[in-house]
Amino acid sequence: MNRQITLAARPKGYPKESDFNLVETPIPQPEDGQVLVKTIYLSVDPYMRGRMNETRSYAPNVEFNEVMLGGGIAQVVESKHPDYCKGDIVNSHIGWQEYGVSDGNILRKIDPDIAPISTGVGILGMPGLTAYFGILEVGKLQDGETVFVSGAAGAVGSVVGQIAKIKGCYVVGSAGTDEKVSYITNELGFDDGFNYKKESNYQEKLSDLYPDGIDVYFDNVGGEITDAVFPNLRVKGRVVICGQISQYNLEEPETGPRFLWYCITKRARIEGMLVSDFADRHPEGLTQIAKWLREGKLKYHETINEGGIESAPVAFISMLKGGNIGKQLVKIAELD
Repeated sequence: MNRQITLAARPKGYPKESDFNLVETPIPQPEDGQVLVKTIYLSVDPYMRGRMNETRSYAPNVEFNEVMLGGGIAQVVESKHPDYCKGDIVNSHIGWQEYGVSDGNILRKIDPDIAPISTGVGILGMPGLTAYFGILEVGKLQDGETVFVSGAAGAVGSVVGQIAKIKGCYVVGSAGTDEKVSYITNELGFDDGFNYKKESNYQEKLSDLYPDGIDVYFDNVGGEITDAVFPNLRVKGRVVICGQISQYNLEEPETGPRFLWYCITKRARIEGMLVSDFADRHPEGLTQIAKWLREGKLKYHETINEGGIESAPVAFISMLKGGNIGKQLVKIAELD
């Protein structure tokens, strides 16, 4: 049988385990042009929270009793597609389930000789590509600039900061624990960092850290920290809106200061991004990230819950509450 996690209820605030159901269904069989895959690692990511709401976001939301959406690393069990063989390791998008059938055209093969296969949904997957194109293409990062990253110990933010350091930039990150701040500064090479839960005045803190202003702000968090960035931008500063995780679980939207005035005085640019905007360039990004990994210029960390498919809701909720460093994964099965 195939065990799946389906949506049982629309969350109010932070999701609860009762918002999900664990169900069993027969293992599906592939048709011509399809492959049957077995999930090895499941990725749980912040964007999934918005897709649990009733109101449609930028893409279709999960309906009641549907399998929770998401990507993962899987192994081909049976193939009726000419490009895939039994045993191949792939980046898949079959959702929160142990087995699934996929159109082979949307799979991506994973080379286990480059790095551990789990990185295919981490630094060598969507988070790494988001960081790469977000800071370099959307943020238009130039060598030697000043960069601030919120959510800096997460799967995306940690890579953003390291890429900025490769470009010779001054980089500061914010995170939610002293352990995470130590990680980004001592392990990843950020110039500085602070625990946002211990700061009472973000605007003043950023002014101290950036006496000449911030060139690029990479926003994973939103909320009060983002509000505090705008007075501290340099002229022609850029703000990359990648995530707003501080807002995803609010039952009522926050009201905040009106900061667009600073876009006039700073002549600043704000731009949101989705990594899918750069789909035709993903191979380019993966090639460069893999090169930096081999050269030791990039590091990564994975937080892996090894409790199987039934632990996916727990891992997801923990990630939304900041319980992970780097990429949050769920170990589902062993490779054959």
